[in-house]
Amino acid sequence: MNEVTAYRELIADVYELAGLSRRISEREAAAHDTTVARWHVLSAVSGEPLTVPAIGRRLGLVRQAVQRVVDDLVEAGQLRVEPNPAHRRSPLFACTPEGKGVLDRLWAASEPGRRETLAAAGVTASDLRQARAVLAKVIGAVRD
Repeated sequence: MNEVTAYRELIADVYELAGLSRRISEREAAAHDTTVARWHVLSAVSGEPLTVPAIGRRLGLVRQAVQRVVDDLVEAGQLRVEPNPAHRRSPLFACTPEGKGVLDRLWAASEPGRRETLAAAGVTASDLRQARAVLAKVIGAVRD
């Protein structure tokens, strides 16, 4: 198998895993009176404030879809708007303490199931770090 074929198969596997993970996350989010879209946006901004276009790039979504979710989260008090020194017309969005609390509850509730899945698959933290490193290299090359 050459590199291009292996790449295509990897992408298909990533899409399959993303779809399966999304279905599980949808059930978990619903159990906490939220949506997976809100969960994903909160996760995207959990490390640092981001603009709507940056959130869209991170999640693979169009800006308009992200904007609707961001607006809902701001209205719910889970995201706050911050000025963006790099672009005054594209503000940054960050988790509020309430948003961080929602995210922490979602992560805590989902952790046992994720641990169980990884144990059943025989996957270690080292395996996951290695997979992320490979994906980061490919993402970096595609972005260039």
